[in-house]
Amino acid sequence: MFYLGLDIGSSSIKAALVDMATGKSIGLVQEPESEMGMLAIKNGWAEQQPDDWWNYICAAISRLKAAHTITQTQIKGIGISYQMHGLVVVDKAGKPLRPSIIWCDSRAVEIGNRAFEEIGEDKCTTHLLNSPGNFTASKLKWVKENEPEIFNKIYKFMLPGDYIAFKLSNTMNTTISGLSEGVLWDFKKDEIADFLLDHYDIEKSMVPDIIETFGIQSKVSEKGGLESGLAVGTPIYYRAGDQPNNALSLNVFKPGEVAGTGGTSGVFYAITDSLSVKESSRVNNFAHVNYKKGQHPRIGKLLCINGAGIQYRWLLNNLDVSSYEEMNTLASEIPVGSDGVCMIPFGNGAERMLNNREVGSRLLNINLNNHGKAHICRAALEGIAFSFVYGMEILKSDGIEVNVLRVGNDNLFRSGIFSNTVATLIGHGIEIYNTTGAIGAARAAGLHDGDFEKFGSYIMENDYVKTFKPAKDKKPFDEAYAIWKKELKLISNI
Repeated sequence: MFYLGLDIGSSSIKAALVDMATGKSIGLVQEPESEMGMLAIKNGWAEQQPDDWWNYICAAISRLKAAHTITQTQIKGIGISYQMHGLVVVDKAGKPLRPSIIWCDSRAVEIGNRAFEEIGEDKCTTHLLNSPGNFTASKLKWVKENEPEIFNKIYKFMLPGDYIAFKLSNTMNTTISGLSEGVLWDFKKDEIADFLLDHYDIEKSMVPDIIETFGIQSKVSEKGGLESGLAVGTPIYYRAGDQPNNALSLNVFKPGEVAGTGGTSGVFYAITDSLSVKESSRVNNFAHVNYKKGQHPRIGKLLCINGAGIQYRWLLNNLDVSSYEEMNTLASEIPVGSDGVCMIPFGNGAERMLNNREVGSRLLNINLNNHGKAHICRAALEGIAFSFVYGMEILKSDGIEVNVLRVGNDNLFRSGIFSNTVATLIGHGIEIYNTTGAIGAARAAGLHDGDFEKFGSYIMENDYVKTFKPAKDKKPFDEAYAIWKKELKLISNI
């Protein structure tokens, strides 16, 4: 018997099957096999059709069943992970009224900034743990201000995962963790943030019913089963945004535990039991998947490094090299510090951790007689690693302690230079696990029974790859990082 995990990204949909008894991954598929389309009618806009997600999910489930000769009755539960902060608005029949305004759409930035100023920084940080920012609530306010004819037809608003759960079950609901990622949860009162809804003049009735993150959230309906190929009555047991779900996939639940990703952009997601916020302009705070109303809080502090793997990919495309492996080999020929060559990797737009500055990507201190592409490859890996370390310093200034750091087996973390640099400078080993959000969501379907210890054993037994430990001689790393920080300060005036 199996659990099904669905991961709704902005570039693709992934679906995974895991064995209920062992937690072992049985199969993983991606739809489409290339990349999903995105609507960008204006600069800074990013939209997708919610029913495109649904169609790809149905196709992925069909492929999984066929590839592994699985019948619909053998799938005993569903877990859902999804792109965070998106907005789906539907009428009473559940039909989307417009394309989803997804996470990377920036049209609501000024609305959120204005609300932060008008409501007050103290109230926002003590109640919301964030600025309203460019999150789901502010996107809904944008629809109210700019598309009143659509806004007046809205019955409920949902996050992307809520909408897929609705398509499966014909039931509209959401979670506290989901509402918090939309900056719609009042942590001080432990309830929906009425004051923000009032400020935006949004009716509370538009918020779906709230259910637990783990447990029977709803069941596959006749229509949902007919379209998806799943058995009617199959329970949806779990739902969470992609970064909380990534942390769950790495068995990160307790204060002192930190999850990391190193893709196009990078993320640290650290767990704390404190509602104290010092870095609200640079760090986001959300209810983690194991947050429970009325109990000791579990907060996920999310720090994004926008310019990360995209820098290394840009070099691959523009240097005379054939692969990442060749770049890593070249970099390994150069000592720590890249012989003074320094790369600032922030060429992927404004960096929240740099107070939304657009610093850009910079290659510094090149000596045309002595330096070549091997130095550039090393400087790039070190520069990206330094940006992660800089981010960790911000998290620590916000009260985070690091007892455990677990990361996925991403391209960046596969590099010994990158991982050893980060591990040495933060003074803690990095545990590497070979897992995905879809596999994590599938396993999380089994957490409705509350057995977190068994869940953790699945990850260790099936996914553990290796641990990168800090180098014994930290001095050259400290010296190289000091040069990098000095250059960053000169460029960004921070």
